[in-house]
Amino acid sequence: MNFLDTDFEGAKLIEPKVFGDHRGFFLESYSRKAFEENGVEGIEFAQDNHSLSREKGVLRGLHFQLPPHTQTKLIRCIHGSIFDVIVDLREGSPTFGKWQGFELTESNFRMLLVPAGFAHGFCTLEENTEVQYKVDRFYAPQADSGIVWNDPDIGVVWPVETPVLSEKDRSLARFTDIQTPFTA
Repeated sequence: MNFLDTDFEGAKLIEPKVFGDHRGFFLESYSRKAFEENGVEGIEFAQDNHSLSREKGVLRGLHFQLPPHTQTKLIRCIHGSIFDVIVDLREGSPTFGKWQGFELTESNFRMLLVPAGFAHGFCTLEENTEVQYKVDRFYAPQADSGIVWNDPDIGVVWPVETPVLSEKDRSLARFTDIQTPFTA
């Protein structure tokens, strides 16, 4: 696995080694040993999640969980493609309130490691896109939080003007209205 730095401390773009031939391919989607060898230690994943978005332009996010239920995530697109976004919510971080986007596709095999203290969301670039992700803590409904996708203070440049949203994601708070309980 090749671990690439992002603009944010702790967040990594990961390129697995893909072994392909006429039958298809094989890859390791997670290896604790490879993570530890690349300085990513102490993560014990607790739950795997899988989403299907039937339409192009489905936008999910920007989500995060409040302490003590914060989650580190390892995101993979296994079918189709997504524009994946993270926002640094760690007060005191030099990148606090900044965002970065990544294209994750079934053909580039890239994964994104999102540490606790970040909001996360994605927009589908194709119909019938499937995303799998690992989290290191179980979902806690009472800790569920998020920032509205089109918050002007963050200014994410999404690849869609009119996304397909859930009612929950449509009514998330503005960045300036949340109290960020995370520190760098």
